[in-house]
Amino acid sequence: MRRFFRRQGKHRVDREYLAYDSTSISSYSKCLRQVRYGNNKDHEHLVQIHLALLFGQQSRLPFYYRKLAGNIPDVKTLRKLLSEMNTLGYEKIKVVLDRGFFSAGNINDLYRHHMKFLIAARLSLEFVTTHLETVRDKMRSRTHYHQAYQLYTFSLPVTWDYVRERPRRGDMIKADCRTYLHWYYSPERALEDEKAFNIWMADLHEELASGRRHPGHERHYAKYFEVRRTPVRGTKIIAKEDAFAAAKRNCGYFALVSNEIKDAVEALEIYRNKDIVEKAFDNLKERLNLRRVAVSSEESLDGKLFVQFVALIFLSSITKRMQDSNLFKDYTLQAVLDDLDVIECFDVPGRKLQVGEMTKRQMDLYTKLGVTPPASLQ
Repeated sequence: MRRFFRRQGKHRVDREYLAYDSTSISSYSKCLRQVRYGNNKDHEHLVQIHLALLFGQQSRLPFYYRKLAGNIPDVKTLRKLLSEMNTLGYEKIKVVLDRGFFSAGNINDLYRHHMKFLIAARLSLEFVTTHLETVRDKMRSRTHYHQAYQLYTFSLPVTWDYVRERPRRGDMIKADCRTYLHWYYSPERALEDEKAFNIWMADLHEELASGRRHPGHERHYAKYFEVRRTPVRGTKIIAKEDAFAAAKRNCGYFALVSNEIKDAVEALEIYRNKDIVEKAFDNLKERLNLRRVAVSSEESLDGKLFVQFVALIFLSSITKRMQDSNLFKDYTLQAVLDDLDVIECFDVPGRKLQVGEMTKRQMDLYTKLGVTPPASLQ
């Protein structure tokens, strides 16, 4: 597997941004070493493993994967990825990450490994909110409006306070690293965010009123509500209007951070292409039947995941060629596979491969996919 990753990566790892994400795969078996209960992304009440995947944005092909325990949060997986990339000999990869991976430790690790990155930032972080206040008013002007995306953009060069601890020497290395903070404001998203926020606040209020408090929501209760109890009037829940107003003020804003990309629109385009890894997870689970692990030994799991990964490369390659040839205008992926699946092939020892009859439609499909029709190989 390592040889496979190393060889295929040499063709393209330095040429494109790699989208990195993870998904959960459920299992009925409890014999596997890494199955755990965790945040199941398919909302199933089963033990699971996590599958992390690197996917090339230009080649639109999967590059690397690894399995990990089902209770490991996304933010904890990046350091191992960086270490693995160094082991495989890749020192200059470029990664695209969603906000689940944003942490000071991860950003410092990316700088320490000299890797280029583009990552979505959490608005709740002080590093982000401090800079938002400096651009909030001036970015929402006609000058910064992008008609194609129908949102406002603003790029701000900032300094990242790089910190690296050296346990052996017992000291810290500190440095100022140039970083680009890209801001976006979408009026349409602002309405959606405010609606979602109001629904969430209503759910929190109901939990408090009914007494069915969720342990994971305690800090949100304290932030947005004040609970008063009196012997006469009972429990009274009062909204903290200042906290509500502060949260709604950030509706519609989102931010990206990069140590390479200087232009906000370019950063947005690269980040939006990250959805290819989400589609890859859909292909693995739906088309390649990996919604359940359905194995009971570590060897079977390793073999199944590797075969599924190779199958995903084929599936992704066919999808890309269909897009390049504009075939999705007339076909679905399944329709193309079904059309070619009926061609028979006869393998007789000592003789050339015999291919059955083919229609002109099938010959045209092979040609549009950039593949020599097998009938011409006879």
